[in-house]
Amino acid sequence: MSAEPAEVQAFLEGTVGRIVLNRPRALNSLTHGMITTLRATLDDWATDDRVRAVVLTGAGERGLCAGADIRAMHDDARAGGADTRAFFRDEYRLNALIARYPKPYVAVMDGITMGGGVGLSAHGAVRIVTERSAVAMPETRIGLVPDVGGSHLLARAPGELGTHLGLTSVSMGPGDALLCGFADYYVPSARIPELLDALTHGGDPAATAAAHAEPAPPAVLAAQRGWIDACYAADTAEEIVERLLDSGVPEAKEAAELVLANSPTAVKVTLAALRRARALPSLEAALDQEYRVSCAALDGHDLVEGIRAQVIDKDRNPRWSPAALAGVTAADVDRFLAPRAGDELGLA
Repeated sequence: MSAEPAEVQAFLEGTVGRIVLNRPRALNSLTHGMITTLRATLDDWATDDRVRAVVLTGAGERGLCAGADIRAMHDDARAGGADTRAFFRDEYRLNALIARYPKPYVAVMDGITMGGGVGLSAHGAVRIVTERSAVAMPETRIGLVPDVGGSHLLARAPGELGTHLGLTSVSMGPGDALLCGFADYYVPSARIPELLDALTHGGDPAATAAAHAEPAPPAVLAAQRGWIDACYAADTAEEIVERLLDSGVPEAKEAAELVLANSPTAVKVTLAALRRARALPSLEAALDQEYRVSCAALDGHDLVEGIRAQVIDKDRNPRWSPAALAGVTAADVDRFLAPRAGDELGLA
């Protein structure tokens, strides 16, 4: 019998180290073993003179990576969450390594790129989107808070666009990913094979990407900055929703409905985490904060319930606790952000 194909394929192609996430039937969602393999591969290639640059892609036709394997996270959280905490530690350390990698790290964000997939790509040196790209930090939809350095990226998006994306969990197309600082170049998907081939033949990866790039489709959010900046500048989640509903803008009303459908606890913690992330000095400091928040979510109710509703039972009817924003107190939010005695990530 033939062995199962590796979930992470790593090989040399010319002077490029190629990494292919290879769980296409699971939209390349990440297991702890994949994180460990990715880290070991990048550590090896960092000092390998044969490797001039690293290129990350995803197997299959649907996308780069849909994030962590949240079905496994659900089962582990119900059993205490020890394995998921270990997963978070290794994943966030990998995100930090990618951001500081000593060689050009090229990520092709073709198709769905969400959650943990963003963590593997949007901290790279050369980030490419296509017309098929759907880039998102959808954590509030399942009772979690943007992690994998997502709070760092969202906090640095223009105006209040990052707050809008984090609280609603909506996806960015290629134009919006470029606008919000999640990507650098737009390359049509039909030209990706040509780009990958060109990268193997030397030259500067950024210049090679630029040579294959084309003008991106318009950024949808650019035209919505007016109401987004005005509404999301409010101090509380309740006031943000009130401004959205009172704005008279149909898109703002839709955004309010999305916020209200997400975990009230996750929404309030996300708002606090993003505001704090604006003042944090580095990605590493943001990852330290995210580790505290993610571990606290593992100990709470909404993460298990959110995954149940979205992935396990698929009834799309989560029973959040508290059920409304007004039920989430400042003390509840502070508990998520508080340092964890004896269990800090310690990257900063």
